[in-house]
Order: sequence, then structure tokens, then C-alpha cells
Amino acid sequence: MHGYGTRRSDSGGDRSMARLSTAAWPFLAAVAAALLCSVDAVIVEGLQVGFYNQTCPSAEEAVRDVVTSEIGLDRTIAAGIIRIFFHDCFVTGCDASILLDETPSGDVPEKESSANGFTLHGLRTLDVAKSTVESMCPRTVSCADILAFAARDAAVAAGIPFYEVAAGRMDGLRSNMDDLPGNMPTPSHQVPRMSELFVKRGLSQEDLVVLSGAHSIGGAHCFMFSNRIYGFSQGADIDPALEPAFAEKLRKVCPPRKDGDDPEQSPKVSFDGRTSEKLDNVYYSELLASRGLMTSDDALIKDPETKTTVDLFAGDNAVWQEKFAAAMQKLGAVDVLVGEGKGQIRKQCRLVNKPSKQSKPTSTRQSMPALRPKRKKPRLGLGNFIPGFHGFF
Repeated sequence: MHGYGTRRSDSGGDRSMARLSTAAWPFLAAVAAALLCSVDAVIVEGLQVGFYNQTCPSAEEAVRDVVTSEIGLDRTIAAGIIRIFFHDCFVTGCDASILLDETPSGDVPEKESSANGFTLHGLRTLDVAKSTVESMCPRTVSCADILAFAARDAAVAAGIPFYEVAAGRMDGLRSNMDDLPGNMPTPSHQVPRMSELFVKRGLSQEDLVVLSGAHSIGGAHCFMFSNRIYGFSQGADIDPALEPAFAEKLRKVCPPRKDGDDPEQSPKVSFDGRTSEKLDNVYYSELLASRGLMTSDDALIKDPETKTTVDLFAGDNAVWQEKFAAAMQKLGAVDVLVGEGKGQIRKQCRLVNKPSKQSKPTSTRQSMPALRPKRKKPRLGLGNFIPGFHGFF
């Protein structure tokens, strides 16, 4: 999800996805075969609903209180937290790697990628939730679980009926911005490529359409879709797939890009201009009316298989909401670290715990690397953004 991305990154003081369609699709079958594994290979078993009932029984309630309170003050946080959850799970799995400010290896973390950076919104809310839970139950509840709870609570605050979140994730020890290119769907992708990436993560084509519905809330900076309203092709300055009145409205908000433009100052537009603060099926109705903001949004109605699903969701909000909750639960089980020795429970979500002199590294899957000098963080201008690569949600 492209999340709202409405503020400066929380990274400083506040740096701030049911199976495949039953219709056969040879392309996806080929992709799955090429992966030499089942579609569900990276959906990890072992998470439990009520995981903290004995060790920290008020954990979920505490996270919910923080998230609900923060969203009450700033409705855009809901989209931001859901986006953070997606971006975390889709890269190396739901291990809270996106929350790290620095890494033991010195790699520049995911947070600093052009898919994230200043567009991340809601990190401070997660910090508050973590500190609140930590004060109640020290070293008990992982940041990965707090993020999963918070994403659910954000979705519920935006209108999705309550659903359970299984927990038991451990926090990972690595985070590298170089893991993102080639592994994340982007705003310029078409359905075959997006579906291929979803299959690689154990998710389906239907999950793709379902979770794209998170674009019912939040919005995007103009530079993420300016290719559709300026210089689209030799024969058309504006993408002809856009409703003309909608395209003109976008051009009034978004001036043509110029060299030297600061991406943080780029204006923003809501994905859904009708119910921009409510998670509902209006996003799908807007797609059918040719008012999808991104190329990746419009792609869902151009592909015959995904259009069938869009038609279904546009006509039945309850069905979409039920499937959205199920897809979020499925997403939350992607490549999770479960069990003793698989990761750690961070004291702070932004930092990996330092090993004590007497203890050995806590992860057998991600052993603690030796410290080395941190790589220099890239300075982000529009020229630093990988073309079309600004994160999916």
C-alpha cells in the first residue's frame, strides 16, 4: 500500500493480502513451478491467538488503546500503520525489520529505502505502543507482534470488523534497504508481475486484489503517479484510461515535475476521493469509474481475471471486508520467526538488543554479525527514487 505518506519520516524524532482464482492462469502456474515449492511454503505455522494471555494479558488492549487514541488525533495514521505492516512483511517477512534505525551489520536499513523513507507514517505511534507494553511486561511482547496488532487495530478504527491476530513472532536482527528492489510490487506494475511477487510470498492473486483495497484510505504523493497526467505517451499527454474530469482535477493539484523538486514537498492526493478515511469497497467502484490513482490500481480492471474480483467487491462491501481481514491474517504469517532461538524480543523497536558478554547470539536463523561501520545513508531527492519504485501500498 502506498500508505498516506503525508508527513516527514518518523525515522528522525518521529520518522515517521483466499487462494488463487479458480480460473486457470498458466503464467502463475509457471511461476509456482519455477519456485519449486508450494504456494503456502512461506506461510509459517506456529502463531497462536491469545499468545500473551498468560505472560502479558493486557498487551493487545494496551496496543489498541494507543493506536485508537493516536488515530483519533490524526486519521491518516491508520493508513500509515497498515502500510508499514505490509512493507515489513513483504520483504523479509513479518519480523519488524522495517522498524530498525540501524543494524549490527552496518547495512542501511529498509526504513531508508526510497520505498519507505519520509513516506513512512505512524512509526511514533508504534514506539508509544511498544514503550507502553514494555512498561507493563518487560522483554515479553515482540515489536513484530505489536506491529501486527496495531495494523489490525488501525483497520478496525477505519471500519473493518474486528478480527483476531495470532501472535508469537520474534523480532529479526537484520534490515537492508537492498532487499526491496525486485521484491516489492510498485505503482507502475501490471497484474502479472504483481501476482508473481505475491505468489513468491505465499499469497494469491485474490489476495492482491483484496489488499489493494487498503487504498480505500490514505493517498499518494503526486510524483508517484505524475506519469499518468503529464507526458504519458507520444500520442497522449494524459493516460486515456483516466476519467477526463478526474485527470484534470489531478493536474490542478499536481504541477509538472521539475528537476530539483523536493519529494517531501510533493502535494498529496487521496486514493479514494469519496470515503478517504473509511476502509470500504468504494475504492473498487472508483476503479470501475476510471478513477484509480496509480497504474497498479488501474491494472486491476484491465486484467480480465482481477476485474472479475473487482466487480465482486464493488458490489459487496461485507464480502470484501471479510476477505480483507483474512488476507491480513495470512499476510501476518509470511516468513515469521517463531520459537526459541529464532530471533529476539527487542527492548526498543528501532534497535537490536546488544548481546551480553556472557550470552550467545539469540538467533540461529539470523545470527548476530560483527559490528562494522555503518554505510552512509543516501540523500533522497527525486533523482534518487528508483523509477516506479515507491512501495506498493
